[in-house]
Amino acid sequence: MLAIIGGSGLSQLDNLEITRRQVLRTPYGEPSSPATFGRVGGVEIVFIARHGYGHTLAPHEINYRANLWALRDLGVEEVIAVNSVGGIGDGMAPGVLAIPDQVVDYTSGRSHTFFEGADQPVVHVDFTWPFDPAVRTALLQAGAAAGIALADGGVYGATNGPRLESAAEIARLRRDGATLVGMTGMPEAALARELGLAYAMIALVANWAAGCGDSTNRIELDQIPAILDAGMIHVRELIVQRARQLPA
Repeated sequence: MLAIIGGSGLSQLDNLEITRRQVLRTPYGEPSSPATFGRVGGVEIVFIARHGYGHTLAPHEINYRANLWALRDLGVEEVIAVNSVGGIGDGMAPGVLAIPDQVVDYTSGRSHTFFEGADQPVVHVDFTWPFDPAVRTALLQAGAAAGIALADGGVYGATNGPRLESAAEIARLRRDGATLVGMTGMPEAALARELGLAYAMIALVANWAAGCGDSTNRIELDQIPAILDAGMIHVRELIVQRARQLPA
C-alpha cells in the first residue's frame, strides 16, 4: 500500500476516490488525523494530513511517531511525504518541485526515535541516504512521464519552527550545504527508516528563504498561498503518475 503524508497546502487529495476513513490508535497516541483510504490510478492509497485536516498542528506539535507507526500497522510499505519549503540554493525558486536526497537536522526537543526507554535495546539505523533511492527514482520517472519538471536532489535543512528563520540562520544553513529549508522533514524521515518504510519527499518551494532572492528584507507571507495552490496541482498529478507505476 502507498501512503501520502500531506503537509501545508495539501490537506486532502482531491483526485482520491475515497472508500473509507478510519480513526487510528497507536502506542504513541493518536496520529495527526484519521486515515483516508481510496484509490488513485487503480492503486489503494492511504492519506494522512500531517498538520490535521484543519491545519491545527504546528510542526513541533506533530506526533510523528504515531503517524509513522499507524501507517506501518496498516500495511504501508511506501511513504511519499509532501512538504512545503523555503528555497536557499540556486535554482530553488518559488514554485519549483524538488525531490531531495539529503537532510541536515537542526531540530530539538522532538521524539525522534522508537528505540528509547528502559525496555528497549540500543539500536542504530543507517541514515547515509535519508530518502529511499528507489522511490526517489520512481518519482523522477513519474515526473518525466507526466511532463512535470522536477529538481533532482537537494539538501533539506530541518528547523524547529513554527517561526521562520532569520537571515543569519539561513546563511548558516547555506554554509552547511542546505538548499531547502522546512520544519517537518525530521524526525519523520528517520522514524520511517527505523520502521523499514520506503520514504521519499516531494518538496514544493513556497518562497525564498530569509535573505535569499526577493526575501532579502522580509518574506511576503501573503504570496505563499497562491504559490502552494498552483504547485499542488502538479504534486497531485505526480502522485497519480506514481500510483500508476505500481501494480493494481
